[in-house]
Amino acid sequence: MKFDVIQMDGGKAGSVELDEALFGLEPRADILHRVVRWQRNNAQQGTHKVKTRSETSYSTKKIYRQKGTGGARHGDRNAPIFRKGGIYKGPTPRSHGHELTKKFRKLGLRHALSAKMKAGELVIIDAAVAAGKTAALAKQVKDLGWKRTLVVDGASVNEEFLIAARNIEGLDILPSMGANVYDILKSDTLVITKAGVEALEARLK
Repeated sequence: MKFDVIQMDGGKAGSVELDEALFGLEPRADILHRVVRWQRNNAQQGTHKVKTRSETSYSTKKIYRQKGTGGARHGDRNAPIFRKGGIYKGPTPRSHGHELTKKFRKLGLRHALSAKMKAGELVIIDAAVAAGKTAALAKQVKDLGWKRTLVVDGASVNEEFLIAARNIEGLDILPSMGANVYDILKSDTLVITKAGVEALEARLK
């Protein structure tokens, strides 16, 4: 399918042929959900920890005799039933990540690109090149109406563009290998350079 290409100043820069297998799918929420869940679970630290009764700082002495008090029998004050005692079956450090096949992850990325295409939130630009410093680029972004925007470039990102863009709120830049389902879906506008389109097509074949 043909898609119009623009320049950073808003001018036309011809058109590009987009692969139907990447941008023409009917987006499936279940596939996108599984890939996003995989991403977020792998990003979770899993360092939460509570103290068990063997780790709390009370004495291990039996608090009173076993029989004859009229109360329940107890050992030490570290038992979970007491205030400041150990926690029973609380969280311990662990990995929240799970496996997802490479084939399915690629499929999720295709559906994410297709979802942006279908929603009309896809923009193709000629190249991610900064016309000047941050202020000039910020004006261009404002004139184009981009708010929460993800820019996907080719194998590497133009250094001048990266420096000019890093202090603009809501503007994120990734190389093609960094493109992922979560960041794509989170953005209001997905901007891909012509080099980025070629790199994504090569990556997702």
